[in-house]
Amino acid sequence: MNEHKVVDVESKGLSAGQLGLLASVVLGISTIAPAYALTASLGPTVTEVGVHLPAIFIVGFIPMLLVALGYRELNAAEPDSGTSFTWASKAFGPYVGWMGGWGLIAATIIVLSNLAGVAVDFFYLFLAQVTSNDSLADLTGNKLVNIVTCLVFMALAAWLCYRGMQETKRVQYTMLGFQLLVMAWFIVAAFVKVGAGDGAEDISFSLDWFDPFGIPSFSAFTAGLSLSIFMYWGWDVCLTVNEETSGSAKIPGRAALVTVFFIIVLYLLTAVATLLFAGTGDTGNGLQNPDTTDNVFAALAGPVMGPFAILLSLAVLSSSASSLQATFISPARTLLAMGHYQALPKRFASITPRFSTPGFATLVAGGASAGFYAVMRVVSDNVLTDTIAALGLMICFYYGITAFACVWYFREELFTSTRNVFFKFLAPLLGGVGMAVVFVQTSVDAWDPEFGSGSSLFGIGMVFLIGVGIIVLGMVVMAVVALRKPEFFKGNILRRDTPSLIVED
Repeated sequence: MNEHKVVDVESKGLSAGQLGLLASVVLGISTIAPAYALTASLGPTVTEVGVHLPAIFIVGFIPMLLVALGYRELNAAEPDSGTSFTWASKAFGPYVGWMGGWGLIAATIIVLSNLAGVAVDFFYLFLAQVTSNDSLADLTGNKLVNIVTCLVFMALAAWLCYRGMQETKRVQYTMLGFQLLVMAWFIVAAFVKVGAGDGAEDISFSLDWFDPFGIPSFSAFTAGLSLSIFMYWGWDVCLTVNEETSGSAKIPGRAALVTVFFIIVLYLLTAVATLLFAGTGDTGNGLQNPDTTDNVFAALAGPVMGPFAILLSLAVLSSSASSLQATFISPARTLLAMGHYQALPKRFASITPRFSTPGFATLVAGGASAGFYAVMRVVSDNVLTDTIAALGLMICFYYGITAFACVWYFREELFTSTRNVFFKFLAPLLGGVGMAVVFVQTSVDAWDPEFGSGSSLFGIGMVFLIGVGIIVLGMVVMAVVALRKPEFFKGNILRRDTPSLIVED
C-alpha cells in the first residue's frame, strides 16, 4: 500500500465576504479590458480571417463558455483561490497541478507587460491630444522613455492591488463605467457614419461574416481563434477571488458566465461597426493597414468620433490601466495558494496584516512582469504583436489543463445525472479539446519566423520561443522547487481529499 503523510493546512488569511455578484462581474470585465483587447487584437485578427471577424469571435466564445462551465463546477465543489493549480493538483497530482499554476502565472505576467505597454502608448497619445503637440505621441518609440513609463504604471497598479480589495473596487467601478460608456459612443458613432455614407466603400454587411467555414485555411482559423481566445481571457479572475466573495461556492461561477456573455455581445457589436466603417483594406482606415493594425482605436478614434477622439484614447488608457490593476489579483492569489500548499517557498503565503492581501506575491508578480516587458521591448520591436500571440498559447495551456481536470475530478459521478453529463463531462471535455487543438496548431505555426510580427531568434519564430519556451522554463523551475520542497511533490500536502478551506453559501 502507498501511504502518505498528510499535512494539515489552515486558512490562507484572505478577508472573506468583500465581493458580491456585481463586484465580481466588474472585476471580470475589467480584467478582460475590452477596449484594450479590441484595439490590440482587431487588426491582427482581421489579418488572419478577414471579414469573418464576427465568426471567429463566436468560435472563440464557445470553448471559453465550455471551459467556464467546468470552472463553475470545480468551484462549487472546491472553492479555492489557487483555482487551476489547486484543482489540477487534486485531479492529476502535484506535477500537473504545479504546471497549471505556472501557466496561469505566466499568462498573467505576459498580459501585464502588454497592458502596461498599451497604457504607455495611449498615455502619450492622450498627452499629445491634450497639448496639441504631436511629438509627445512619438515618445513611445523611445525605448528608455517607454520602459521607464511602463515600470511606473506597473508600480502604481501593484501598489493599488497591495492595498486590498476595497481599494480595487473603488478604482474598478469608476474606470470600467467610463470605458463602457465611451465604447458605446464609438459603436453608435461608427454606425451613424456608415448610415451617412462615410463607411468603407468596398464592403457591405453580410451574414457570411458570421460563417467560420469561410475562413481560407485551418492555420488561419486557429491563428484567429488563438487571438480571439486572448480577447476573452480574464473572466477566471471571478473564480480566483472566490475566497473573498460572499457565497464563494456559487457566486464566482455565476459571475464568470455573466462576464463572458456580456463580452461576446460587446465584441460582436464592435466587430460589425468597425468592419463597416473601416473595411479590411491595407490603406487608409483599413484594418490591415500597417499603421492601423497594432492599435486600431488610435487610428480610428479621429475619423469616427471627431473632436471627441480624445475620449477613446482615454478609454483605452483607462481600460489598460484598470485591467493592469485587476490582473495582478490572479497571479498574486495563485502564488499565495502555491506558497500556502508548500509548492513554493513559505514567503509566498504571507499576508499583509493591514490589508489582508498577498503582499509578497503581489510584489513578485509586479517585478516579474516589469522584467519581462523590459527584456521583450529590447529584444523585439514588435513586442505587442508577439506577446499577444504567445499569450494565446499560455491561455490554451492552463485553461485546457483545468478543463480536463474537471472531467477527471468528477469521473465517478459523470453519468449519475443528465446535468452531470453535460456540465461535468461534455462541456469541459469539449472545451479542453478545443484548447488543446488550438495550442498544438498554433505551436506548429509559431515555429515559422513569419508568424506574428516576423521577429525571430536563431531562425525560430519569436512567438514560439516566448510561448513554448516559458512552458519549458516552468518545467525547469518545477524540478528545482521539487528538490527543495519535496513534501508537496510527494502528494503529502494537497490531495483530492484535502478539505476546501472556504465554503460559504
